[in-house]
Amino acid sequence: MISPSQAPPVLSTERMRVLVVGATGQTGKEVVQQALKDGHTVTAVVRSPEKVTETHDNLKVVKGDVFDEASLTPVMAEQDAVVSCLGFPRNPQPVTGYTESMSAIVEAMRKTNISRLVTMTAWYTDTSSAANSGFLVNWCLIPFLRPILTNMRQMEQYLETKCQDINYTVVRPPGLKNAPQSGKEMSVSEGFLVETNSAFNTTSRSDVASFMLSCLRSNIYDRKMLAITTTPKKE
Repeated sequence: MISPSQAPPVLSTERMRVLVVGATGQTGKEVVQQALKDGHTVTAVVRSPEKVTETHDNLKVVKGDVFDEASLTPVMAEQDAVVSCLGFPRNPQPVTGYTESMSAIVEAMRKTNISRLVTMTAWYTDTSSAANSGFLVNWCLIPFLRPILTNMRQMEQYLETKCQDINYTVVRPPGLKNAPQSGKEMSVSEGFLVETNSAFNTTSRSDVASFMLSCLRSNIYDRKMLAITTTPKKE
């Protein structure tokens, strides 16, 4: 496991042009707000622009279809990076939204010469990684989430095997909660979970958004897939 002290160093304070998909989701909203606060220019691609309540001189809201390469390509022009916080429900099954949307996003990136991508999945995308996580995780959580986790893993494998030209970072958080940024350090593991004392870890969406944006300012996690969770704040 990568220790908290090895969290991505800020190598650049350059302001970027960031395209955010999934910007109306709870984590996506955090990404948009924090990116604007950091001085980046943000283009939010959403299905329903009226759902975006954030207003800012550096925010552009565009209606688009994340499953349609032709819809995404025009808005990717002159962007520096793509951040995806897309999420899809477990029903109807099978879940295919993660792979279908990523295929469209990657093809649009290729057509506009964008290579940097940060996207989010979850712990346990390889469900066998939960083997030692206890009864409730193995017999309750994993069966319930299996359709989502399976498609998330398929999306990860697509990036690994079909996207050598894409500089991706896949961020795998545990359960998400709504809370302000904690100021805690992030534990990071190049695996499907972070080994902790509890299988039911939670991390705030604001902390996840902060970590995702930090990956844009560093090359330490280029082409990596990372399980993360916040660690107790040192006294």
